[in-house]
Amino acid sequence: MDTFHNAGWCFDVSSFGPEAGEAIILLHGFPNDRTMWNPLLPVLAAAGYRAFAPDQRGYSPGARPSRRRDYRLNHLTSDVLALADQAGVDRFHVVAHDWGALVAYDLASTYPDRVRTLTALSAPHPAAWRQSLFRSDQGLRSAYMIFFQLPLLPERLLGGGSGARLSRALVRSGLDPDNAHRYAERALRLGLTGPLNWYRAAPLGPHRIRTVRVPTVLVFGGRDPFISRRAVNLCRRWMRGRFQTEVWPGVSQWIAEEQPRRLAQLILSHVGVHAVPRRRS
Repeated sequence: MDTFHNAGWCFDVSSFGPEAGEAIILLHGFPNDRTMWNPLLPVLAAAGYRAFAPDQRGYSPGARPSRRRDYRLNHLTSDVLALADQAGVDRFHVVAHDWGALVAYDLASTYPDRVRTLTALSAPHPAAWRQSLFRSDQGLRSAYMIFFQLPLLPERLLGGGSGARLSRALVRSGLDPDNAHRYAERALRLGLTGPLNWYRAAPLGPHRIRTVRVPTVLVFGGRDPFISRRAVNLCRRWMRGRFQTEVWPGVSQWIAEEQPRRLAQLILSHVGVHAVPRRRS
C-alpha cells in the first residue's frame, strides 16, 4: 500500500509487515514526515505487525489544502480513519509524535472502538496542556505558536536562507543536523503553509478531545524545550484506561530520531500486552 485517499486528496504512506499482522499506525509531527519512522518500521514488521506511516495532510504532495479550516481536527482524524478503512483494518494501535499525537488523542477518545493502544511522544493530552499554560512556564514554551498564527511571515522567516533558519532552529531544539537539514529542505521544497496551518486551524476547533480510555503510554524527553513537566503530570486527570508516563532524561523532543531502538522496544512491549492473541495453526 503506497497511497490512500480521503476527501479528494491523495496521501503517500509507507507500509511494512505481513497483511495478517495487527496494525500499527504511526503519525509524525511538525515539521517531520513519514520518514521519521523509517528505523522503526522494519523492527515492527519483523515482530509480526503491519505498520503504516503516512505523510499527513499538508505534508503529502497530493494532499496540501491551502485553507486553514481544512486542517481542523475532525479532518485530520478522518484522514487516519480513511487509511485504516482502505487498508482493511478495523482496529489498530497508534504511535504518534507532537501534532500527530493530538490526532491520536482525538482518535483514542472519540473512536475507542477503533484504537487498541496509544503511544504518545513529546505531547501531553491537549486538555492537560491547556491547564498548564497558566500554572507553569508552559505559556512561555508555547509562545511561538502565537507567531505561527500570522499569515505569510512565518513561512518567510522559517524559509529564510534556503531553509537554513528552520534547520538551525531544529538543531537548537535538540535534533541532529542531518535530520534537521532533511526536514527543512523537504518543508521548503513542498511549502510550509500546509504544516503551519495545523497551528492556524487549532483555534477553529472543534475542541472535542475528551477522556482517553484506551491503554496509553506517554514518552517525554527530559530535555524537551517545548513541554513542561507540569503539562505531563496533569495528563493523568484525562486518562481512564491504563496509563504510564516514561521520562527519558537527556533526550530532547526528537525521541524517535535520538532513541529509535529504545523506542521500538517500548512500542513492542506496550502493544504486545494488548495485542490480539495469535491463533495456532
